[in-house]
Amino acid sequence: MSRRAFLTGGTGFVGANVARALLEDGWSVRALARPGSDRRNLDGLPFEVVDGDLNDPDLAATIGPVDAVFHVAAHYSLYRADYDALVRSNVDGTRNVLAAARAAGAGRTVYTSSVAAIGVRHGAVADETHQSPPGELVGAYKRSKYHAEREAVAAAAAGQDVVIVNPTTPVGPWDRKPTPTGEIFVRFMRGGMWATVDTGLNIVDVEDVARGHLLAYDKGRTGERYILGGENLRLQSLLERVGEATGRKPPRFTVPIWLPLAVAWTEERVLARLGRTPTVPLDGVKMSGESMYYDASKARHELGFAPKPIDGAIRAAIRWFVDNGYTAAH
Repeated sequence: MSRRAFLTGGTGFVGANVARALLEDGWSVRALARPGSDRRNLDGLPFEVVDGDLNDPDLAATIGPVDAVFHVAAHYSLYRADYDALVRSNVDGTRNVLAAARAAGAGRTVYTSSVAAIGVRHGAVADETHQSPPGELVGAYKRSKYHAEREAVAAAAAGQDVVIVNPTTPVGPWDRKPTPTGEIFVRFMRGGMWATVDTGLNIVDVEDVARGHLLAYDKGRTGERYILGGENLRLQSLLERVGEATGRKPPRFTVPIWLPLAVAWTEERVLARLGRTPTVPLDGVKMSGESMYYDASKARHELGFAPKPIDGAIRAAIRWFVDNGYTAAH
């Protein structure tokens, strides 16, 4: 008999890949999706999609008896105007999902946090033992993920079987929104990037992140968090690899961070009040002021997490964006 999973966030980037990993591993899956949401990432998949919201008071009945809850859903935004929505989805929603899983008698819950909740080590590589003070986490999104992770830690401390995974920056297919990193790919392929900022990040294949969720279910220790990461790269190096795969030259110039900061501040603090949608989030620019490097050794040693070189994921992301019309002229 196949194992049964309840999945949140399946319509999103990481969740769509987790859904496919579960099916490939023989799981029976039920996926939660908000009424009216874009469900194209789940088209054709052989499982049940149920209408609902993370904060539904009767979510336990929707979950039903399952072996695992994979809580991947999160609201992602770097715009300060979205603070209330971030708290409602990421913090309140996580608290409700955990309570519902407990009430439903579900087995282990794998909660998808983020390295955003961990923060950065200034000038160094961070692992699971590091925790930036909440006040030093840049932006409402990072702080919401920190507080959501505290909910998971508290649930585990109270006796619930919860394992936490902290993906870094995934790339690959099904990035429909797209994510900020996916947006960099798209902008680059459209020829709209002439310069970068001097920053770095940890890049990982999204399919490896999805498999890491299953490894966390099988091998993770209750209450522990596991970074699911790949290669630490300068942004310029990443764009050079994208350029090699697309035949485009990477940006030649690096601009001081004050320049995009000024643009973002003007858009978000001034033009947004006039009804214009900002194109550059101020908190996103602030995040790029420091390299976001991480060490996934704990997941490698305890879970058997073995991320592949990211070049295949870069090519897969490029193919997916091209096939889905993201690089067409606008």
